[in-house]
Amino acid sequence: MELKTVIFEGNENELFSVAGKIREEVFLTEQGFSTEYDDIDRIAYHFIVYDGEIPVATARLYGNEAPYHIGRVAVVKEYRSKEIGAYIMLRVEDFAKEQGMCSLVLSAQVRASNFYKKCGYKEFGNEYMDEFCPHIDMLKKL
Repeated sequence: MELKTVIFEGNENELFSVAGKIREEVFLTEQGFSTEYDDIDRIAYHFIVYDGEIPVATARLYGNEAPYHIGRVAVVKEYRSKEIGAYIMLRVEDFAKEQGMCSLVLSAQVRASNFYKKCGYKEFGNEYMDEFCPHIDMLKKL
């Protein structure tokens, strides 16, 4: 694999459609969520991981104060067993540190919370539903 990460801000960038395609494939088509886009897309930093020229993962980072938020972490199905999820999390965390961010929070699908625990995130609060899917908030100090 030849991985590279592209970072851009906002949803006006032409690359937003690339990130959107991955998000739609994972969250809408595979997982059955009905809503994918929101106003946060306008203000977030977006990350796309490429294997060569193939877009294989995306995430976003946003917020005005600590803790900052990671969201919409998605890896295309064919790449899920190749540690691309951990790779994109590290890229987001590295960027966050460069921006002076000291802690990150995310809303994890409960079924994915063990992945985030392996990345160093700790659960806090109670489980809650987002559409039909149980979620838990998780935090990591950088």
